[in-house]
Amino acid sequence: MRRIAVIAFNLGGPDRPEAVEPFLRNLFSDPFILRVPWLVRICLAWFIARRRSRIAAGIYDRIGGGSPILEETRKQAEALERELSGCQESYRVFVAMRHWHPMAEEVAFDVADWQPDSTVLLPLYPQFSTTTTQSFLDAWKRAAGVAGLAVPESVICCWPELAGFTDAMARRISDALERLPEGTRARILFSAHGLPRKFVEDGDPYADRVARSVAAIVARLPAPTPDHVICYQSRVGRLEWLRPYAEDEIRNAGAEGLSLVVVPVSFVSEHSETLVELDIDYAEIAASCGVPHYLRVPAVGDDPLFIADLAGMVRQIAGPGVAAEGAACDPGFGCCPAGAAGT
Repeated sequence: MRRIAVIAFNLGGPDRPEAVEPFLRNLFSDPFILRVPWLVRICLAWFIARRRSRIAAGIYDRIGGGSPILEETRKQAEALERELSGCQESYRVFVAMRHWHPMAEEVAFDVADWQPDSTVLLPLYPQFSTTTTQSFLDAWKRAAGVAGLAVPESVICCWPELAGFTDAMARRISDALERLPEGTRARILFSAHGLPRKFVEDGDPYADRVARSVAAIVARLPAPTPDHVICYQSRVGRLEWLRPYAEDEIRNAGAEGLSLVVVPVSFVSEHSETLVELDIDYAEIAASCGVPHYLRVPAVGDDPLFIADLAGMVRQIAGPGVAAEGAACDPGFGCCPAGAAGT
């Protein structure tokens, strides 16, 4: 029986207050995030982490002192492993994080100890970005080499229109819309994590992937097509980020007298961006600018249909020699693994 290791990966987050500063240092040391020369980046990472750690610690204090993302991801991994258990092959799902434990360097040794015949790299980001998926793939390549993990490897680069994901989000949106009082004028706000505009101009397909997810979700909602907007949250620094900004769209809704159903379209688990930014900070903005009703749709988590479709994707790509699986990006995006694999 073939042994297949599935590495389900996400960004990670500090699990306790004292982990906040080193987590930020890891984050801003990432060359895919802070795109400056190595020595400058390391110095800046230490400076930014020290400067922002108190603010960030305050954010995590509001949800118990640490991020729940590891626990949430482990639940997804356990559900995925159960879903894969009826296959002819033997699957084991490993959880890895990019910027906090368990990181690629640790997990690669665990995978090597299990002695798989092949591996599948599964991002828990629906939409590909160089700052997330590509960053982890780069770190994993180095870690696998150090661990001596030399087996066939398959890569799933993204799944923005995966039916289990888009159906789950559409069901949650429909439930939220039904909770609004009859006759309420509402807008769906699809909120994705922000990205500096320059990264997209340099070929990162993230914004295009987000738009594809939103189109697929909206297509699954009852007709007529509901009023909806894509916006971006969580920006930091002085760079121009993708617009429109979520805060601006919330204020626009207030000015128009519209209620809001807010959808975390780029997240599949709950963490600080959903539990604090969306649930607390943005809800306060909505209340202050006259939004009549503000409802936030939960992330898909371990929704059974979502997990089943992740498993189907893993089984499809698990054969040896598959370089990358995913919807290839349109011409003009220079950073798409699926597109590169198909050329």
